[in-house]
Amino acid sequence: VQLQASGGGLVQAGGSLRLSCAASGLTFRRYVMGWFRQAPGKERERVAVIGSDSTYYADSVKGRFTISRDNGKNALYLQMNSLKSDDTATYYCAAGFGIATMNPNYWGTGTLVTVSS
Repeated sequence: VQLQASGGGLVQAGGSLRLSCAASGLTFRRYVMGWFRQAPGKERERVAVIGSDSTYYADSVKGRFTISRDNGKNALYLQMNSLKSDDTATYYCAAGFGIATMNPNYWGTGTLVTVSS
């Protein structure tokens, strides 16, 4: 299984970024998918999760971030709007029901998001 995240970068506060995660080696449509993030010196945080027909967002991103998936392309997305300096972190995509307990079956590579104030 491979989960390859991309789309990170440097953006000013108030700006937007769209992260993508390309999945391979798994039956993508059967998996709960999610985004996590980890800032330097902080614990890893579950940001957003998407199942077949439901989504979950951390309070810190609710109303600003939108998670989506394209099962035909085996792709996961995270649209991030109204970015704040607190959103600066490395973002990881993940797969599996273990997401609910912070232990996904599979972790992807990270992509760094830096928000300048």
